[in-house]
Amino acid sequence: MHKRVLYFVFAILIGLGFSCRKKDIISTDSSLKLEFSNDSIIFDTVFTSLGSATHRLMVYNKSNSKIKISDIQLEGGSSSAFRVNLDGESGSGFTDIEIEGNDSLFLFAKVTINPKDASSPFVVEDMLRFLTNGNEQEVKLVAWGQDANYILADTYNTGFPPYKIVADSLETVHWTAEKPYIVYGYAVINSYGKLIIDEGTKVYFHEASGLWAYADGLLKVYGSPDKKVYFRGDRLEQEYADIPGQWDRIWLMEAMPGEDHEIQNAVIENAFIGIQAESFLRAADNQLLLHNVIIRNMSGIGLFSRLYNITSTNTLLANCGGYCLALTSGGDYDFKHATLVNFWNYSVRNTPSLFLNNYILDTLDNVIAIPFNFNIGNSIIYGYNNEEFQTDMSGDADSSYFLDHCLLKTRMNTSDNTIYNAIIRNEDPLFVNASEHDFHLDTLSPAIGMGDPNIANGLQFDLDGISRLPLPDLGVYQFVPGIEK
Repeated sequence: MHKRVLYFVFAILIGLGFSCRKKDIISTDSSLKLEFSNDSIIFDTVFTSLGSATHRLMVYNKSNSKIKISDIQLEGGSSSAFRVNLDGESGSGFTDIEIEGNDSLFLFAKVTINPKDASSPFVVEDMLRFLTNGNEQEVKLVAWGQDANYILADTYNTGFPPYKIVADSLETVHWTAEKPYIVYGYAVINSYGKLIIDEGTKVYFHEASGLWAYADGLLKVYGSPDKKVYFRGDRLEQEYADIPGQWDRIWLMEAMPGEDHEIQNAVIENAFIGIQAESFLRAADNQLLLHNVIIRNMSGIGLFSRLYNITSTNTLLANCGGYCLALTSGGDYDFKHATLVNFWNYSVRNTPSLFLNNYILDTLDNVIAIPFNFNIGNSIIYGYNNEEFQTDMSGDADSSYFLDHCLLKTRMNTSDNTIYNAIIRNEDPLFVNASEHDFHLDTLSPAIGMGDPNIANGLQFDLDGISRLPLPDLGVYQFVPGIEK
C-alpha cells in the first residue's frame, strides 16, 4: 500500500515537471500573431493648454502557446510626441516581452503636445510597431497638434469613406474664421442640410479626407477678395507647400431644390480632385456657381463634372496631373475669363487641359448620349502638351460647344466659326513666372487687349480686383503697366 502511494506521488511530480517545462517553451511559429483592442488610437481631445492624454491598448495572445514579442517600437523613436508605458516603465520601445497563451498585455500610450506652438502640424501621427516571430504588426497613433476645430469621422459604412455629418437634414451650420477646421475623414452635408463657410476660413484636410455635399445638401462658400477661404492639406511644413494629392476632394451632388452650390473667393489646392460635381439621384437642375476661384496643383483633375450645370467667372485652373477641366456625361456650362494652364511636371501627362464629353456607357458599353452645351469666352487654354483641347462627343444628343475670344493650344483646325471665334492659336501667353505659379500676363503677352467687352460685361474686375475696362485681356488677370505682381 505504501509503495503504491509513493508511485502515485512520483507520477504526479513527473507530470507537474513536464507541464511546467511545456509551459515555459516559447513558440517560434510564424503563424502566431498578436491581436489588439484597436488598430489605431486617436487622442481626440481638443487641447486648449499644454495637452497630455493617455489611452490604453490591449495586446492579446489568443493562441495556446507562449510567445515572445521581440520588439515594440515607436516609429518616431525618441523624437516622437508619443510615449509608451509597459509595466510602469515609460519609453519609445521595449524588447523581448513574453505573453502566455490565452493571455494579454496592457500598454498605455501617452502624448504631450503644446497646442499653442504654431510650428506644430495640425495632426500628429506615429506608428507603434510590434515584431513577433518575424511578423510585423502596427497600431496607428493620432493626436491633434494645434488648437482648432477638429472634424473626426465617426461613421463607417461599407462602400463609403469614413465620414462625419457636419450639417444634418434641415440644419444650417456656419464655419467661421475664428479657428481653422481640420477634417479627418469626410465632412458630410446631409440631404437638406446647409453648410455656410464664411470669409477668411481655413479648412485643412488630412490624407484621403474631403468635403462632401450629399444629394440635396447645400454648400455655400462666401470668401471675399481680401479674406479668401482656403481648402488645403493639413501638412504645414514648407516642403509640402506644392505637393499634390495630399487630400481627396470637394464632392458636390445635386443641390437642395431651388438652391445652387456657390463658391466665391476661394483657393483649393494640393488635392486629388479639386471639385467633383455630379448628378446622383437625378439630373441636376440647379448649378454650381464659381467666382474668383483658384484650383491648382491636383494630382488628378482640377474641376470634374458628370451631367451638371456650372457657371464660372474668373476661375484659374492650374497644374494638374490629369485634366484641368473635364466636363463629362452632358450638362450645361458657361465659363468667362478662365485661365486653364497645365505645366504639370511631377510625371508624364497624356491628357489635355480641357476635355468635353456628352455621353455615358451602360453596363453593356452602349453609348447613352446626353444633351451638352459648353461656352467659354475671353479665356486661355494652354500647357506643355501639343494638344490641350479634346472632345469625345456622340451625335445622338443635342450638343454644342463654342470657344469665343480664346488663346488656345491645339493641333485642331479652328476655322469653323460655328465652334471657334477670334482664336489665338498656339501662341505662348507669356505669363510672368509660370514656374512660380504666377499666371499674370507679362508685358508682351498676346492675350493683352484681345478680349471681347461684351463677354466681360458684368465682370468688370479681374481676380485681383483690377478693372478690365475699357478693353479686357484674356484670362483671369488684367495686365496693368507698371504694376508688379
